[in-house]
Amino acid sequence: MTPRMRMRGNARPRLAVFLDKDGTLLTDVPYNVDPLLMRLSPGAREALRILAELDLPLYVISNQSGVALGKFSIDALDIVEKRLHELVRDCGAMLTGIYWCTHHPEGNIAPHNRTCDCRKPAPGMLLRAGRDHGIALEESWFAGDILDDVEAGNRAGCRTILIDNGNETVWRRGPFREPERVVANLHEAALAIQHSMFRWEFST
Repeated sequence: MTPRMRMRGNARPRLAVFLDKDGTLLTDVPYNVDPLLMRLSPGAREALRILAELDLPLYVISNQSGVALGKFSIDALDIVEKRLHELVRDCGAMLTGIYWCTHHPEGNIAPHNRTCDCRKPAPGMLLRAGRDHGIALEESWFAGDILDDVEAGNRAGCRTILIDNGNETVWRRGPFREPERVVANLHEAALAIQHSMFRWEFST
């Protein structure tokens, strides 16, 4: 089974911003699919306003192994998607797409209980988004709160930002696990992306 995706609009941009969901865009509530418990993370509201002004397509890239582990059904992700769009829209921004990986090799729900090429730190969801939408991944950004996000982004060729908010506890280093930027929250990540865009526009 391939990652699930929802797309808004028909634009085929060159640059994009990719965000991890839990711990990055939203506060981290493990295996949560209750829309009432979905809250924007600190700095996310300000970040979304900045990203909306940049007019770049915005994607969520998220492991959702709760499906494979039997924590919730795959249909529950439809409710999560709807609430994500609402939260982002309330900040004046728009999600262009959402990519889920529902797999886990130690899961007990078929066909999701398998090894795949999309579960982060693998880059499969990002690579698929690049193919689906004609995105220049090497000019795009991926922000997440753990080094598995950084590795996925780097393996896909993206520029990467680690949000060092305490969610990374292992700190297993490696050649693909070094972010370009380290920031405290999503607001700082958006400011870094904004700064890079201004420099890019000036240079071109």
